[in-house]
Amino acid sequence: MERYIRQISLPEIGEEGQYKLKKAKVLIVGVGGLGSPAALYLVAAGVGKLGIVDADIVGLSNLQRQILYSEPEQGELKVNIAQKRLNELNSHVEVVSYPEYLNSENIARIISDYDIVVDGCDNFETRYLLSDYCMAMGKTYVYGAIEGFVGQVALFDGKHSIKTYRDLYPACGEVSEMERAVVGTTAAVVGAVQAHEVLKVICGYGKPLYGRLWYIDLRTMQSGIIEL
Repeated sequence: MERYIRQISLPEIGEEGQYKLKKAKVLIVGVGGLGSPAALYLVAAGVGKLGIVDADIVGLSNLQRQILYSEPEQGELKVNIAQKRLNELNSHVEVVSYPEYLNSENIARIISDYDIVVDGCDNFETRYLLSDYCMAMGKTYVYGAIEGFVGQVALFDGKHSIKTYRDLYPACGEVSEMERAVVGTTAAVVGAVQAHEVLKVICGYGKPLYGRLWYIDLRTMQSGIIEL
């Protein structure tokens, strides 16, 4: 009660919502710029089980936005560092690490035990795979993407909306170096919004972004929602 009192005090969450969080199982695919803040906030909120999928190692250029890591950890597996840090933040959350890249061969094994999947990816192929699998299995897919000062978030699950990630991006494109340019705070904002969408879905309050695309441009602070 002491740990979660600030959110339990909200009528939208309360003790019932906190119990729902304790029972929830969430998977984050990619613990980089988006996955780092999303993981921290979900663990801090008391999600019962959090899976993290990533086969990358920590690099110096990651530290500008991937806030789970530090300089001495360069060259180490991200999921190992992330798991340790998240356990230190909240020992009551079960954090499970998968040191591998998600693909068509391992997706069923990894995702089967989770209800909600958070997208921390940086490529179209994995996003199509996640969207297709989640739609087929009735799981909530929390999409997020960033570029420069711009970010976007949407939810797909096949139940609340028939729209999918393929409706948002019908054709698979190539990611250029310019598209990889980003300010760290863009990742922080979008990752936090993804985490909050997860809380809304689990606790059942507000209006989650099912079939809707939220976007923001941090240069002007203009934001909006597009019906897909």
